[in-house]
Amino acid sequence: MSWRRALKDTARSGIAVEKKRLEPLIAVRGAAGLAIVIALSLWLFGPAAAASSAFGAFQAAIATFQRSWRPRPELAIASGTSLAVSTFLGYLTISKEPLFLALLVVWTFAAGMSWAAGPTIGLIASSNVAIMLVTVTLPTSVAQAAGHAAMMIVGGLVQAALIVLFPVRRWGAHRDALADALAAEADYARRLRHDPVASFDPQPLMEARNAAAVTPRQARRRPAELHGARGIAERIRPVLASLADPAMGVPAEGHARDRVRELLASAAALLDAAAHAIRHGEPVAAPPAALATFRTPDTGSILTGAPYRAMTRLNTLLQDVVETAGGTPQEDTPHEGAPSGARGTAHSAENDGRSTPRPASTDLGARGTAHSAENDGRSTPRPAPTDPGARGTAHSAENDGPSTPGRAPTHPGARGTARPAPTTRTRPTTRTRPTFLALIPKALKAMRGELHRGSPITRHATRVSAVAATGYILGTWLPLGHGYWAPLTSVMVMRPDFSQTYSRAVARLAGTVIGVAVATGVVQAATPGTLQSGTLAVASAALMYLLMRTGQFATQACIAAYVVFLLGMGGEEWTQTVPERVLLTLMGGLLAMLAYAVYPAWETPRLRTRLADWLAAQGPYVAAVFGSYADPSVRDAPDVRGALLTARTARAAWHAAVARATAEPVRHRGLSRTAADDAEDALAQLGRVAMLLEAHLPERGATPVPPAARFADALRESTHKGAKAIRERRVPTWDAVREALDAWETEDTDKVVRNTATLVLDTLTELSEALDTAVPPMTLDGTAPEKPDGPRDPKDSATR
Repeated sequence: MSWRRALKDTARSGIAVEKKRLEPLIAVRGAAGLAIVIALSLWLFGPAAAASSAFGAFQAAIATFQRSWRPRPELAIASGTSLAVSTFLGYLTISKEPLFLALLVVWTFAAGMSWAAGPTIGLIASSNVAIMLVTVTLPTSVAQAAGHAAMMIVGGLVQAALIVLFPVRRWGAHRDALADALAAEADYARRLRHDPVASFDPQPLMEARNAAAVTPRQARRRPAELHGARGIAERIRPVLASLADPAMGVPAEGHARDRVRELLASAAALLDAAAHAIRHGEPVAAPPAALATFRTPDTGSILTGAPYRAMTRLNTLLQDVVETAGGTPQEDTPHEGAPSGARGTAHSAENDGRSTPRPASTDLGARGTAHSAENDGRSTPRPAPTDPGARGTAHSAENDGPSTPGRAPTHPGARGTARPAPTTRTRPTTRTRPTFLALIPKALKAMRGELHRGSPITRHATRVSAVAATGYILGTWLPLGHGYWAPLTSVMVMRPDFSQTYSRAVARLAGTVIGVAVATGVVQAATPGTLQSGTLAVASAALMYLLMRTGQFATQACIAAYVVFLLGMGGEEWTQTVPERVLLTLMGGLLAMLAYAVYPAWETPRLRTRLADWLAAQGPYVAAVFGSYADPSVRDAPDVRGALLTARTARAAWHAAVARATAEPVRHRGLSRTAADDAEDALAQLGRVAMLLEAHLPERGATPVPPAARFADALRESTHKGAKAIRERRVPTWDAVREALDAWETEDTDKVVRNTATLVLDTLTELSEALDTAVPPMTLDGTAPEKPDGPRDPKDSATR
């Protein structure tokens, strides 16, 4: 992308106004806290202290709007307290310019490094440094500086108290995250009706997992419907894919495919109903037609084998998610002998009167399923597996919070009754989030981990500290007064990536011009006094809180008006702030944009590393799935679960890197856009193939598949070497995987697992072809040779 197009796109992004759901009650609450602090400060200390304390309450309210799963009162208190400390230390050094400049450099560098601990901490730290540049100029003595700092802390406490006393949609963010995950799966089920191999973005599931981590205090107060539903949602996704994929046994067209489409539509309707109930805290209104679809008695004669097992498992999981979404209390540790709704239960004896037990099935997908490998319709129950964690899927409940005791399908065609619970059972644990004080060492550890030359965070911290110092020196040297506006603008707009830095710079300049113009017109027309200026400042802040999620342009316009009114309340005339603010804002924005161009942290050259990281994480996940078939007696579902989460994290990092690289004015270096897209498709297909196999992991006691162990070891080693080859700009080869697969052909084992291994090798070969960008040789007539049918041997590209 050229610089001209990049600047045009970022400018358009900066002034764009997005359509977002507004939260007027939260905006009113934040403005009320600001009004209380201003009124109290005016009454006790005067306009200067009121302006200073107002910044504390203003920033504390902004912190509560950030995308964080931590309790909002903690964010408000942390923001107000950190601003107070910054202001007091800044005032102690402001009289000695070299000392203050050194403090500014250290403070901005630390704020830049804090982005390593997360965007919420990074934004709060950067905002505090920017506001500190203003608040240090307001006190006139050390005692006043201490008083102003104390009032900033009071501002944070007031905002925190209002959040506790007047909650708005308590647990609303957590409800939305879980509801979004269920709604995403509902949409996935609908898309599978028309595209049986449709892709699925696991980002909503990742967000729901982040939201499920709560502090000990939150865990004691979390609503019942937020317990366990995410774990069930995680298990539903591979079952949906397994039911729809033609490779698992359902033809692309025909009566069986029509029944699968009906089941997927009903599953989508039930998931939507559960999502709506969780989002609004209401009882689940399950559509009767959707429930009736799973009660159709002829389903067992239409679907057989793996599709039928997927249907019965999906039915049980949907019952569990509907029950959990309705807020039914769940037991963490069932009593010995209590019924357990194992996913995919023993065959129901009442369907035909037989009750003779028989050995557990050893076919693919026999995770306590409803029938034997022959799928002959007999309803003889079999002994339940003795694995405490065997609940019919690969995912362990201990990652999902309190367990959700399931129940057997109640319709005649479900072929499933409840089986006795194991006598011992691992107590599932709630995902815990560290307390705010415990978060400090974790944040420091993350910052230390990014403290090296090649880190984008370190480069950002270096840029922002250098620009802040340069802007402060230039602002002080120019005969404009209020020189802190330049470094304030730079610190506020600079971010670790290119697109956000440039779009925020454009938005701040445009918003400042609009906001200052409107505020100046109001001041000239009304000539407000101290109280009127404070009221106008509160109104500007309320509008900013309301429009904060719509984009930076509206936010910056409201902030500009807020600052004009607030400083007017402190005694400054509009003529002292308006012209210089616009000029210095322009200078600060230009410095920020120039700094990124001179000392960039481009994401495009790092795409190969991100791709290699994804392959290095995806390989162990696929290997863990195959390893579960090698020896089911020792397999552990949390191993698969942990590998899956690691692969998801790497996938999210890849997609974020691609999004940033797309907006950069940099040419690719060794990995073109086409190659990146093809490689992404291959790795996504690799994960999907493993997911289909994961949906049918064997029970403990099932027949082992020894070749799967050799294949898993070869896959684990080859993907590790392949990731290294990608980083070194080489094409990875898969000789070890191919040899393990060839050796597998001579053994009489599970054909489905063997065929899945073939698909894995095909996707790895496609990955090598995507990365093989060498120009093919020309034939004598000047045309390129035709590619042979089937997957190409990666060794050919490696020897070029």
